[in-house]
Amino acid sequence: MLRRLVPLCLVAGLGSGLTGVLGADPAGAAPFKLDGPPKVAMVLFGPKNDGGWGQAFEEGRVRTEKALGIQIPVVDNIKESSSAIRPAVELFIKRGYNVIIGTAFGYSDTFKELAQKYPKVAFLNGSGTTNGANLESFYGRTYEPHYLCGMAAGAVSKEGKLGFVAANPFGVVNWTVNAYELGAKQTKPQATTTVVFTGAWNDPVKERAAAEALVGQGIDVIGQHVDTPTPQIVAQEKGIHGTGHHRDMSEFAPKATLCSLVWFWDRYLIPTIQKIGAGTWEPSPYGAFLSIKDGGPDIACCGPAVPKAVADQIQTERQAIIDGKKVYAGPLTDRDGKERVPAGGVLSDADLWKMDWFVPGVISQK
Repeated sequence: MLRRLVPLCLVAGLGSGLTGVLGADPAGAAPFKLDGPPKVAMVLFGPKNDGGWGQAFEEGRVRTEKALGIQIPVVDNIKESSSAIRPAVELFIKRGYNVIIGTAFGYSDTFKELAQKYPKVAFLNGSGTTNGANLESFYGRTYEPHYLCGMAAGAVSKEGKLGFVAANPFGVVNWTVNAYELGAKQTKPQATTTVVFTGAWNDPVKERAAAEALVGQGIDVIGQHVDTPTPQIVAQEKGIHGTGHHRDMSEFAPKATLCSLVWFWDRYLIPTIQKIGAGTWEPSPYGAFLSIKDGGPDIACCGPAVPKAVADQIQTERQAIIDGKKVYAGPLTDRDGKERVPAGGVLSDADLWKMDWFVPGVISQK
């Protein structure tokens, strides 16, 4: 997910960065200065071995440790309530940690309060919505990898009947579903994507039920924007294919998984921590919204079922995105025929975050 978007219906966006929509406090006029060298700690929303969101952060933490030659202690299963977040963070601060990394949308308000209470501590929050002179939220343009994975799905699908298991119909989820369909049409023009919302970010039982229902409708490739590998496991059990989210899901379904969105959080954390230590960090008043080019989410592609010519096409498109191609470029209409992006235009970040519509070819089901 974009973590954790439950209240995001208010702004239609979280993984789950929404700061440009919500309107953050402006960052300080001068770069933030630490007292002493950076001493970093991480607070995880869920378990660090969940196979998805939490584990992606854990793996990024380990790579960041190695790259910077530091130790980054972590505490996991810290839920989205001030009564859980505050004591965990303040214990780290009491022990001398001056850079705190959070990992949940639901941490946003508490991190804002803590940043104001501890102005000499730097706060970073994955999928948060609040920013300040010593606080920056960060997330990724997940629609870019899902567009590329959609290309793989369309190419492998026999009839172009794709399915998608998603958590909640928020902006950050809707943009992945739409991008998936747009990508699929590049390799299978008649492709459709049927999406089922489970109402939960991490619920293997609901994810299995949704995936099996899609298979029962004749779907032969299943995409996902939920936290566990369950949709990929179901795909492999049923002898069809799928595309993953958060990590390379071929770990769990090597025969089924064609492509996965993969988080590389260290690509953001390493240079940011270096800037904090050097006294050159200036938190963006709108948060960090990371593309593939910026070190945000990327792809693990492609599985053996993807023809080489298609895999090469996907890599060409990936490079085009790095070079400036926009997934949501006009002309673009929604499935009801309403113009959403005029010819020559590009969907704004504000409109991305509040996306509450679907492109032609998306079939939404509860």
